[in-house]
Amino acid sequence: MTKTAKVLAISGGIGGAKLALGLQRVLPPGDLAVLVNTGDDFRHLGLAISPDLDTVLYTFAGVANAGAGWGREGETWNFLEELRRIDGPAWFQLGDRDLVVHVERTSRLALGESLTSIMAALGRRFGVPSAILPMTDDAVATLLDTDAGVLEFQEYFVRRRCEPRIRAVRYAGAATATANPALTGLLASPELECVVICPSNPYLSIGPVLAIAGLRDALARCPVPVVVISPIIGGRAVKGPTVKLMRELGVDVSPRSITEHYAGLIDGLVVDSEDMAFASATGVPTLVTPTLMQTLVDREALARAALGFAASLAAAPRLPRTVP
Repeated sequence: MTKTAKVLAISGGIGGAKLALGLQRVLPPGDLAVLVNTGDDFRHLGLAISPDLDTVLYTFAGVANAGAGWGREGETWNFLEELRRIDGPAWFQLGDRDLVVHVERTSRLALGESLTSIMAALGRRFGVPSAILPMTDDAVATLLDTDAGVLEFQEYFVRRRCEPRIRAVRYAGAATATANPALTGLLASPELECVVICPSNPYLSIGPVLAIAGLRDALARCPVPVVVISPIIGGRAVKGPTVKLMRELGVDVSPRSITEHYAGLIDGLVVDSEDMAFASATGVPTLVTPTLMQTLVDREALARAALGFAASLAAAPRLPRTVP
């Protein structure tokens, strides 16, 4: 990063990328850094695939498939069609344009370059003004203990379509992984104004990030306000298996559970207007505002609301955070 960011967002893929884009659009260029989950990363057909990183990259660059929320706009599928023709493993959809990024990443990793360096280079090539930071350059894998056995994330999410019942979530490699090298300086920077945890799945998208060795403590010590946007609206998830997972893990589907999940790390919670009744029972200062991001205007509005909320928390006395 040539400029120290003033806002750090922590994000997964589709849902988190929507808010991250809103933040990028309302902040001056270079003021945003996004720490992105890599627990979904895996090898497929010999290629290094980083779904959440690429979703954020494409969203920031304005080339994401708006309908699907992932992949490239105007994509073609010649490679995938030929793969199906030879009965190859075509369950994970790789478009022709998308493949270019995967091939580039794989070849550069093989030469010893870090994922952080590769994403910085891709960001420049795509004209992205914000820093896209992998949570770590080490290998971390989100593993799901299910009634169908232990599944890697993409096997569960894409190939099995989230059907198996989840019993537990593990983050293999996280305890020995080193957080992104830019993160320590960023969290301690006097330029940093707030941290925003995007409305991504707390267990499958943000959980792997917070499982990185020392990261929870670093976030708890961070002197600026940390706010989280609830991924739940009226007991429903906008997209993905958040509610299904919470129920299978025996967690109450409510804003209060989101607060408890991030206990000791956050200063405030943002919930949707539909959840106004929960605002007084979350246990932390709570902002009630529309959080459903259907349009670009919605994304910018929520970004401004989150930043304004963080600024109000910064101006008020706050209790010290302690990680349980």
